[in-house]
Amino acid sequence: MENTEYGIIDAEPRNLLPETKLLIVPHKAGKLVVRYPAFGPNNYSANVLEMQKDHYHSVLFHKISFSPATTSESVSASAYKFGEMAKKEIFNPSWLQLGLIARTSEGVFANPPKDENGNPIFDEETLKSYLNGVKRIEGICLVPDTNNLHDFGFAPYETFKQGIQDSGDFAESGLARLLEHSEGKVAENLREISSQKFYRKGVNVFDFDQVKEPILRVAYLYSCRNSFVDNGFHINGDNSVYDRYGYAFGVRNVNAEGVVPKN
Repeated sequence: MENTEYGIIDAEPRNLLPETKLLIVPHKAGKLVVRYPAFGPNNYSANVLEMQKDHYHSVLFHKISFSPATTSESVSASAYKFGEMAKKEIFNPSWLQLGLIARTSEGVFANPPKDENGNPIFDEETLKSYLNGVKRIEGICLVPDTNNLHDFGFAPYETFKQGIQDSGDFAESGLARLLEHSEGKVAENLREISSQKFYRKGVNVFDFDQVKEPILRVAYLYSCRNSFVDNGFHINGDNSVYDRYGYAFGVRNVNAEGVVPKN
């Protein structure tokens, strides 16, 4: 028997990538695939760095990475079986980092685009330029997706109020509809999440104050358990990417090995 090769044959290395589960949830007219559980708890910047690393799910999905969820995608991921999952696993013990916003002199922009270096744009005049020709829907602007825009939109301060309010009023506000990127009169998922079924003392919106110079922030959602509004739902708009620890959803990248498009 002829054999032209002799010697040791090295073993193939095992896959040493961190293992992860995937969660598929309804989102707008399609499906959304996110990492489960959410990344964290850490500050938003650290969570984003972690989700950009390679992960292992299965032989079919053997090398995948994730991108930060938009505010709308985070809402969809949270709303799926909210009482059984996100409320217990994220909201009660910690905070959900919903996504990036830019607070300006006239209102709030959600999911700002990035410049050529990959940094979020929060210059007010540049952000306003993306609204040219976009029709306002119930007082807010929701910009159609492009290569550089995803769930981008704008809500003037006069379209929402701060402070403690009813879940229904909050869901109809410009802020809720902006964050959910909802073209209807109501942000349905946020209405369900913040409903009396889960939070009998309503919604508390705070730290969305008008500013003279634009600032980049992370919108946070969480359950309140130990203050005068105990058992309330909070939404905060004044944390930087390096501030408070919490959890962030990562959306499966569509160009990862072994992965097919999410829609």
